[in-house]
Amino acid sequence: MDTHEDIGTRSGHPWFGEHRLRPAASADTIRQMLRHELRDTGWPYQQVLPAAPMAIPRAAYAEIFRVSVALIELLRRTALETGPTTADRLTAYHMPADEDRLWMDDAFIEERYADSVVRPDLVIGPNGPQFLEFNVSGALGGVVETQSRLAVWNRLHADEEGRTPYRSPNPFAVRAEMFRSLSAELALAPRVAVVGSSRVIGVERRYFELEADYYNSHGLTARFFEPEELHQAWDCAPHLRHPIGLRNFTIPDWLEVGLDTTPVQAALDNGCVLVGTQTSTFLHSKLTMGLLSEGRPWMTEGDRRLVERYLPWTRILSERKTDRRGQRVDLLPFVLGNRDLLVLKAGLGESGKQVVIGREVDQAVWESAVGEAVGGGGSVVQEFVQPQTCTVALVTDGSDEPHDVDVAPVLGPLVFGGRPAGLFCRFFGDGSAGIVSVRGGTSSSDNVMVAI
Repeated sequence: MDTHEDIGTRSGHPWFGEHRLRPAASADTIRQMLRHELRDTGWPYQQVLPAAPMAIPRAAYAEIFRVSVALIELLRRTALETGPTTADRLTAYHMPADEDRLWMDDAFIEERYADSVVRPDLVIGPNGPQFLEFNVSGALGGVVETQSRLAVWNRLHADEEGRTPYRSPNPFAVRAEMFRSLSAELALAPRVAVVGSSRVIGVERRYFELEADYYNSHGLTARFFEPEELHQAWDCAPHLRHPIGLRNFTIPDWLEVGLDTTPVQAALDNGCVLVGTQTSTFLHSKLTMGLLSEGRPWMTEGDRRLVERYLPWTRILSERKTDRRGQRVDLLPFVLGNRDLLVLKAGLGESGKQVVIGREVDQAVWESAVGEAVGGGGSVVQEFVQPQTCTVALVTDGSDEPHDVDVAPVLGPLVFGGRPAGLFCRFFGDGSAGIVSVRGGTSSSDNVMVAI
């Protein structure tokens, strides 16, 4: 069977290549399999679903991860140099008081494993990949989803010997290897605590148990812990402890539903190492992107070229002068007068919240948002990047056949312990562009990108 389809110039931007994978089953079979795999996880019902994995050339796939790993290292150094201590960094970042918790006693370990779990978000601009933000947290979206989508595609597209016509890492397998390395580096037992809560809005217990079950069937011992159960990870016989683990939650999500973080602090105080550590919040802040985009004194010429090539112009918003395409500008007047060119983002925010796209609002709204943000000291402005499109086959409820749509995907490369772990992507199935949240609209959808 010919698994590839040459769609030539219809593929959209050249970066996406000219080939794609053909659907390997009927539309109804694909719908049923995709929905079954993500059942009971809290993932929203989607009217529009992919008909096949999204395929890109191997060179493009490799570029995404090569650049991701390099930028993450620069991001980490930038965040840590803002202050010699945690207290100094909290001040430098104007960090909310709620984030001043869940620190480990060992500052080296706290900093060493801050970037263990990362998912940048990027789009393909007119000149190729542009990294819009870096999500640095053990609670990344896209991991279970990529694992589940990939499981479906592997069953549908593999031959009788299990070979697929594409390549993709397995997210859970890479994360399992990260935990094996972590246990070896710290001389701790490879017993993994997956820490989260099914009481968080939009998440169910199976979401966490899928990962724990995978580890248990692949050479690690693992268990999912709700916060009130977490004392069982350390207050027990030594051979029963879970000394390493995944912090699969955010402090704001827990506080929103009234969950107490004290059990997590107790686990940390009693020697549990949960990644990503709280220091990841500094890397996660968009202020770090602003600092990196503006340039740091220690950067090499190669570092600067990498940043200029792959990061859109980003600046921490304040009343000051800065560089803009080789010229000095007064930042605030420039921002107020060029809303069509810019996006305003809060330093911390999830799922497109606290983001204002200048060209989508009128001048009065823009000026109000900028005025409020400049007073807080915790926001950035970023050059707007026009997302480019690619042609994908989709299936919708009630349809018997896939149909083609030109979509503008947001790519989310998963990087665990510095290793590629799969390429999550999300898009609007009606072909529109903008802030893509799978929970944000009836045409929102997601998929996994693979290399061919």
